[in-house]
Amino acid sequence: MYDKQAWLQKIEEVIAKGPYRADWNSLSAYRVPEWYKNAKFGIFIHWGIYSVPAFGNEWYSRNMYIQGSSEFEHHRKTYGEQKDFGYKDFIPMFRAEKFDPKEWAELFKKAGAKYVVPVAEHHDGFQMYDSEISKWNAANMGPKRNVLGELSAEFNRQGMVNGASTHRIEHWFFMSHGKEFESDITDAEQEGDFYWPAMPERDHYDLFSEPAPTVDFLEDWMIRTCELIDRYRIKVLYFDWWIQHQSAKPYLQKIAAYYYNRAAEWGEEVVICYKHDAFMFGTALVDIERGQFAQIQPFYWQTDTAIAKNSWCYTENNDFKKAKDILCDLVDIVSKNGNLLLNVGPKADGTISDEDRAVLLEIGEWMEKNGEAVYGTRPWRIAAEGPTEVAEGQFTDGKDKVFTAEDFRFTVKGDSLYAICLHYPEDGKVTIKALGEQDASHLPKFHGIIKSVEVLGFEEQPDWKRDGEGLHIETKAVSSDKPVVFKIRLK
Repeated sequence: MYDKQAWLQKIEEVIAKGPYRADWNSLSAYRVPEWYKNAKFGIFIHWGIYSVPAFGNEWYSRNMYIQGSSEFEHHRKTYGEQKDFGYKDFIPMFRAEKFDPKEWAELFKKAGAKYVVPVAEHHDGFQMYDSEISKWNAANMGPKRNVLGELSAEFNRQGMVNGASTHRIEHWFFMSHGKEFESDITDAEQEGDFYWPAMPERDHYDLFSEPAPTVDFLEDWMIRTCELIDRYRIKVLYFDWWIQHQSAKPYLQKIAAYYYNRAAEWGEEVVICYKHDAFMFGTALVDIERGQFAQIQPFYWQTDTAIAKNSWCYTENNDFKKAKDILCDLVDIVSKNGNLLLNVGPKADGTISDEDRAVLLEIGEWMEKNGEAVYGTRPWRIAAEGPTEVAEGQFTDGKDKVFTAEDFRFTVKGDSLYAICLHYPEDGKVTIKALGEQDASHLPKFHGIIKSVEVLGFEEQPDWKRDGEGLHIETKAVSSDKPVVFKIRLK
């Protein structure tokens, strides 16, 4: 058993001597770092024990204990009754025999990712890293490898920023349904047990739901998070939902102060991603799960979504998005002052599916030619032009967006304005209305001088002219099923 009191004392000492205190007023001095604003595109990784059954989604550990669910029935038919074969019995089957961190890092780098955020601990409570807090981790059992440690080292070697996500707090209730019938969870009573505490599951969005997590559980969660920070020097700390519960608030403030103070010691700039107003606005980074904003935002933000529409982890029935749709989302998000964190779900053996790999390589091919319109850019005076509306809010990415030749997104860097056509027409003729000639009485419409227009990724020099209706651009040989980028130099 680890020394909890020593850890709690250490946390208080780091907070006491650093520039940040554990209160919102002090934490409001935080600023999102420039490296993150320049990066624009990161990779998320959901890989764990749930990758072994590869059924339903990454919530298999919960759903296999919900009587009548498809996971419950699948589990009994495939593995037997839950009292004889429980979730923990997948651990020896999670061997990761083909896991190659170098191969993963090379693939993510080819995709154009600048930072990578593996799931360090999911709701199931299994740590994907070497830890002194719990024996239930990948270094001790299953693959018997320090997965997060190996990945972090490789990402750093490949020039990408290493991060990690923690979904631990949901473990408070995640395994609770196994107590409703005879299963291997009925004996999960002691702190340190894999299934502990398995408390009753309530309304996930009730900020004051009971039973609230206990001090023992919350301290354990906080210490696990601080251990992640210290051992792996992560530069991005991603929290999943339910940290918005009222019981977590003082611990979130301590975690943030600890993390920001550690970063100050290291001479690094770091990011905390959160959902549902769990943090005070301005003290960390706003994240929207599987969705985005309809309009440009004055604050920096992030979308996290997955290549698969139906699951974050690998399953045998994943429904994969097309690369062109992900690129349209990326461009839309960047134009509105945000980043995209795109999830990949490896198989249990450590390989990445052919479908995931193909999408990543397509994205990378486009980014290699057009990345200057994404990396290091900032929003223009408007983000978008065109008839297609983007639905706002979380869980809105299940339906494909159908863009037209009139749909453009804008970014800016240096002397260049980038106008990105989300659906390039076969006739090669487009008009950008926002760049039409205007007299001073129409300000704040664009009233600048265009020096040149070029199309990225193609040798052809486009014809262009400008009048009161817009900037008219025509190409003869440009053809693409993905966004087409015009680089417009201004005097």
